[in-house]
Amino acid sequence: MTPETKLPKVGTTIFTVMSQLAMEHGAVNLGQGFPDFDVPERLVQALDRAMREGRNQYAPMTGIPALRQAIAAKTERCYGHRPDADAEITVTSGASEAIFDAVLAVVGPGDEVIVLDPCYDCYEPAIDLAGGRAVHVPLDPHSFAPNWSRIRAAVTPKTRLLMINTPHNPSGAMFGEDDIARLTALLRDTGIYLLSDEVYEHIIFDGRRHESVLRYPELRQRAFVVSSFGKTYHCTGWKVGYCVAPPALSAEFRKVHQYNTFCTFTPAQFAFAEMIEAEPAHYEQLGAFYQAKRDRFRAQLLTTKLKPLPVPGGYFQLVDYSDVSDLDDIAFCRWLTIEKGVTAIPLSPFYETAPQGQRLARLCFAKNEGTLDAAVERLLKL
Repeated sequence: MTPETKLPKVGTTIFTVMSQLAMEHGAVNLGQGFPDFDVPERLVQALDRAMREGRNQYAPMTGIPALRQAIAAKTERCYGHRPDADAEITVTSGASEAIFDAVLAVVGPGDEVIVLDPCYDCYEPAIDLAGGRAVHVPLDPHSFAPNWSRIRAAVTPKTRLLMINTPHNPSGAMFGEDDIARLTALLRDTGIYLLSDEVYEHIIFDGRRHESVLRYPELRQRAFVVSSFGKTYHCTGWKVGYCVAPPALSAEFRKVHQYNTFCTFTPAQFAFAEMIEAEPAHYEQLGAFYQAKRDRFRAQLLTTKLKPLPVPGGYFQLVDYSDVSDLDDIAFCRWLTIEKGVTAIPLSPFYETAPQGQRLARLCFAKNEGTLDAAVERLLKL
């Protein structure tokens, strides 16, 4: 018997599809966003020690106290605000779980949620499962900046939540202070909640500042702010993230979290608590680490027929392939994988309706130099 689907628009994610295609054809995989270099040695040692010391059973539902305290201190160090470790910080099984929990916590049948296209592909399924409706507002197709007039026009009495992502996946675009001011004015005197996806918060380039919602009292009082240890510490497979939200929102968030995963990989929590306190230089220097990769990769791409777009933050490089092919982006990325041996991610799956004639693909540069060199060698033959 075939059940009626709750997610009629959802199939296998484009990331899984392209990674599988890369494996089948021996392509250099610059598609799915995971590093291929080592996790920090201190973190590995701390994880090993935690397991050997018997830290292998259920953690407290909200996260171990040591990690929540470390997150609170780190948040204050980065953004000048120290959240309450007991009432405002919840450790989750990755940022995707945190996004899902936040949406399910506040969105109900008939509610509308504004998302900014292109947006990460887990947003809308969470909204659908909550019984809400995603209202898609496109970002600028070239700069990927928000159009605040269009966002304001999308607000209705049914609007329950606005979702933002900075630095942005897939473009790397970032909110500036003016965006924060416009966002604050938009939400003031409304009952609209905010979900701020900040998983690339430490991967910032060219002297820019990450405008975390946690810097701004008026915004953080209505916000779920989501972060990822996997992105910061090169261990996406550990699936550990967290959410910072005011006490009333955290209470609702935790109601969902406790029946979703209940708690998160215990020995990793002890390892992250140690790593945050012992090596703050890691996250403080992460932008410089990735900027060197970005600059080197960008210089290489400029020798190919692909046109790299600006990347203010994150570890993805968008390229315009219009000088190479007239294929749509999904067909182009399949062709690039099968015929040229390099895997990229098309942009259209990030949209409800992709811009007509857009010829952009996303490449991940969170890779060893050898991986990027091998990819560029093949791209030079386009």
